Amino acid sequence: MFGLFKTLFKSKHPSIDPHQDTMKKFLIVGLGNIGDTYENTRHNIGFKILDHLAKVEGLTFETQKLGDITTYKFKGRTFILLKPSTFMNLSGKAVLYWMTKENIPLENLLVITDDLNLEFGSIRLKGKGSDGGHNGLKDIQAKLQTTKYNRFRFGISDAFSKGRQIDYVLGEWTIEENDKLPERLDQSIALIKSFGTAGINNTMNTFNGK
Repeated sequence: MFGLFKTLFKSKHPSIDPHQDTMKKFLIVGLGNIGDTYENTRHNIGFKILDHLAKVEGLTFETQKLGDITTYKFKGRTFILLKPSTFMNLSGKAVLYWMTKENIPLENLLVITDDLNLEFGSIRLKGKGSDGGHNGLKDIQAKLQTTKYNRFRFGISDAFSKGRQIDYVLGEWTIEENDKLPERLDQSIALIKSFGTAGINNTMNTFNGK
């Protein structure tokens, strides 16, 4: 009888497919360090991009387990925005927890991070790759046990003298960079929306290098 009910229910509601619903959910993780000390630093660009998206769309983050969370609905997709509260070096713990809790498939994960190898404001989307010496990516790779996850790299350039890398990434934006950031943040939001609606390949073709 129960099997018959399921068959009748599915015939009346053919669009209801749990797998399909799962494929429309995305976990967008902005990497950064918590606290006012780090708020405007280059290393916190992941937080800054998600904060900008929340501001534009009128979203409010709530502090939950291992991070601050909010949800954004767009064109039938659900974007779960996560700012881990674990500090950068333990980002993987929060990523794995929320992927499991929300049943997010690996291909629907997008991690936003700063990148010293790209010019300031350049954006690059990739479906896999090494951690590049980035401690946040290193921990995510270790927790997920794979390098095949999507990452959105935002260029902060390498304009620092020898031995000053840590000071540079944990330093604040210059006046010139701050002037250019709003347009770059808007472009970053467009990339996130495209990732969820047009797919990674189309999004890479549209945004990489811009």
